[in-house]
Amino acid sequence: MTTIASKLQSVYAQIGDACQKCGRQPTEVALLAVSKTFPAEAVREAALAGQWAFGENYIQEAVDKIAAVRAMADVPALQWHCIGPIQSNKTRLVAEHFDWAHTVDRDKIAQRLNDQRPDGLAPLQVCIQVNVDGGATKSGVAPEDALALARTVLALPRLQLRGVMSIPDPQPTEAAMLAVHQRVAAVFDYIRASGLAGLEQFDTLSLGMTADLEAAVAAGSTLVRVGSGIFGARSYGAS
Repeated sequence: MTTIASKLQSVYAQIGDACQKCGRQPTEVALLAVSKTFPAEAVREAALAGQWAFGENYIQEAVDKIAAVRAMADVPALQWHCIGPIQSNKTRLVAEHFDWAHTVDRDKIAQRLNDQRPDGLAPLQVCIQVNVDGGATKSGVAPEDALALARTVLALPRLQLRGVMSIPDPQPTEAAMLAVHQRVAAVFDYIRASGLAGLEQFDTLSLGMTADLEAAVAAGSTLVRVGSGIFGARSYGAS
């Protein structure tokens, strides 16, 4: 068994333990393998071990990696998620190459993704990024503005609104981390209960990484994002 395969097993065991502690089923929580800065060969190893959903932060790096992986004859079709900030000059790359975009935080980006999504592709699956911390330098729509952005996304035919995503700052205690995650979950629940048309597939709470996975699962996360726990320590020298 490769190191990546064994680490994947460990992460799934961690998810299972977190679910058991809060009375959830492990099948309720999917794993997104965050492969940013790691080469296509690392993605291949994870894919051959059964992982099929991958998250990338750096859009140009991701586009090159997606092409390299798709050229590998032994790798099945994978699902690619953009989980990094999306600037206006990068929306076309996201629209053309990704299956999901987790970081839509304003009307302009949603509109550009819709307009640039190629006709031959399925609708881009979208999560609204919410900034529950309120930091001025952090990405994400304010919680009180999330429903309005949801309306915008739902009106765009080449986008499919799937849920809410957040990256809260670390907290000093597990209880404090749980409380922050619950604030994100409350935004998700509020949109889901809003009665807006088009929410039939609104099912994704993209919340939690390696350090805060247990608190995120307890708060209701349906998709956790784990990178170094699968691929090892990162080197950012070339980024």
